[in-house]
Amino acid sequence: MIELTLPDMTCGHCVRTVTETVQRVDAAATLKVDLATHRVSIESPQPEAAFARALAEQGYPPAAA
Repeated sequence: MIELTLPDMTCGHCVRTVTETVQRVDAAATLKVDLATHRVSIESPQPEAAFARALAEQGYPPAAA
């Protein structure tokens, strides 16, 4: 399970963009988004770095752990 905090994810549009970005990295990934805490949980065999890079490119860089 990959857990990322995305401080710039603040609205429903952001959630949609984050969801689409995760699915572009791995179409079979399952994800859970908690907008209130700015967290996304991703279940995928892909490396965390692949998701972090793709999200950063879309304007949602993960916060340092």
